[in-house]
Amino acid sequence: MDHQETITHRRLRSLILTALFAALTAVGAFIRVPTPLISFTLQTFFVVLAALLLGPKYGALSQVIYVAVGLIGLPVFTKGGGPQYVFEPSFGYLAAFVIAAAVMGVLVRRGQQSFWRLLGVSAIGLAIIYIIGSVYMCLIMNYYIGTAMSIWRAFWVGSIIFIPTDMLMSAGAVFVALRLYRLLPEARAHS
Repeated sequence: MDHQETITHRRLRSLILTALFAALTAVGAFIRVPTPLISFTLQTFFVVLAALLLGPKYGALSQVIYVAVGLIGLPVFTKGGGPQYVFEPSFGYLAAFVIAAAVMGVLVRRGQQSFWRLLGVSAIGLAIIYIIGSVYMCLIMNYYIGTAMSIWRAFWVGSIIFIPTDMLMSAGAVFVALRLYRLLPEARAHS
């Protein structure tokens, strides 16, 4: 295979994996434990894994596709889909998936790819999701829905209670990524 075919093959593989991770994030939305405002889901696992395996460009693109598909009306979010979903208190977390995947993808390429380092990268991604999502939820609750919610309450119900399960899911994603790095060296994030 010549150099151009290799680049084309790699790009095609990355695009297929991008679509796969968009679909897996949608599936993760339906594996959930409901709570009043935000549900526990497996989405975090797939967002972290997409970033670790696909890198910043394709990891973020997988989440852009997921969010776009939901906004055009396919019911891939935990409470359905459609453009009106931007007024759901949980939408900020979905939008934050894109940014978190991009940041984690950049960080995963820098330095050693050990379990603890990648778990730290995942924690940074989770912090991005929590901050953006909680601030967005606070704004929607206060200014759109009309229910008073302090920023601290938003962080509690939309972030803090999720830290233990999200860190466990992130550890699982890191474990899977490291196994794939060993089994398939081409699985390392390169975009």
